[in-house]
Amino acid sequence: MERKLFKSLPGMAAMGALFLTMGAQAENLQVSIEIPRLNVAEYHKPYVAVWLEDESRSATQIAVWYDVEMRNNEGEKWLKDLRQWWRRGGRSLDVPVDGITSATYGPGEHTFEVSINGSDLADLAPGKYRLRVEAAREVGGRELVEIPLTWPLEKSSLPLSVKGSEELGQVRIALQP
Repeated sequence: MERKLFKSLPGMAAMGALFLTMGAQAENLQVSIEIPRLNVAEYHKPYVAVWLEDESRSATQIAVWYDVEMRNNEGEKWLKDLRQWWRRGGRSLDVPVDGITSATYGPGEHTFEVSINGSDLADLAPGKYRLRVEAAREVGGRELVEIPLTWPLEKSSLPLSVKGSEELGQVRIALQP
């Protein structure tokens, strides 16, 4: 009887380690972006791009919001107005990109989550990065904000946030289980 118990203990320990590892990797990057309400005569929802950039300026795409419902994919032609994003990999994407592309949003706080394990984020090398968020609005302005961070993210250092001044309000990142 003891023999069977001891033989199964290593197997149970391995299973426990697997579950702990899976639990640690099953975190999501949560990004909250506030689009401020502007008092202007002609309001258009902003196009917004979110990406992580390493010290060599290599980009990992996280999200892009644009007018996906325009006839004949006309919304895509205005993506180049997100100038920094466009230069950091936007122009090489075939949009829409599954899991990254969505419609643009109006004023308010908008939160989304990206599975770290189920995305390009899982392949990031440890190091210093910047989360960059860029917004551009037709008949409006353009704004770029960034949050410096160290990858992999440490829960003790989160949430991190920055506040835009015109086209973007509060931008916040956190980890969610």
